[in-house]
Amino acid sequence: MKDFTSLQENLKITFKNPALLTQAFLHRSYLNEHAGLHMEHNERLEFLGDAILELSVTHYLFTHFPSKPEGELTAYRAALVNTQTISDTAKSLNFEDYLLLSRGEAKDAHGKARGYILANTFEAFIGALYLDQGYDAANGFILGHLIPQLNQIIEHGLWRDAKSYVQEKAQETESATPSYRVLGEVGPDHDKLFTVGIYFKDTKVAEGRGKSKQEAETDAARNALEKRGWN
Repeated sequence: MKDFTSLQENLKITFKNPALLTQAFLHRSYLNEHAGLHMEHNERLEFLGDAILELSVTHYLFTHFPSKPEGELTAYRAALVNTQTISDTAKSLNFEDYLLLSRGEAKDAHGKARGYILANTFEAFIGALYLDQGYDAANGFILGHLIPQLNQIIEHGLWRDAKSYVQEKAQETESATPSYRVLGEVGPDHDKLFTVGIYFKDTKVAEGRGKSKQEAETDAARNALEKRGWN
């Protein structure tokens, strides 16, 4: 088991129930190697934290951007709560050092796969903090660590709908309308990870991954924009 003392010190958060904090970092794979451990993995906490995260970000955007239309606020929110932004925030908080993974998962999960684990853990942490100390504490954590990413998102136009933008650029420069194909899916029904390819005519330009087909398509569109130098 990990010692979460330094993490709590760095975050200036002390859990009343330390078991909740441990559970937030407990990946399903870890239990496969520690069958005698009488704890739950973090997926239920992730489910709870995801809902709290969406409410917190939605309320912040609604309050701080009173003149913005609903569509633009939705785009801001999507950019803030997507896997990349959340996993980057989790990395900046050194969450990776505290992940409880099986030896195989720790060895094999790199790049985007590790990013999904970190994003899920970030949401599970929010769920754990909510159960331990209430909504205000969870909301304060989100405002302090995730919301600051919004400035960069707005400044660099990262909130734009990637699928619409890549379609516009592909039609303009290559006379092609992008299409998407599911290339694979792994994981149980409640925790799928989809891989999707984006194609210009019959040429695969990039791939993307996500917890839903829509999220994977958006990731593929972003990767295509990057590959083509359109971002």
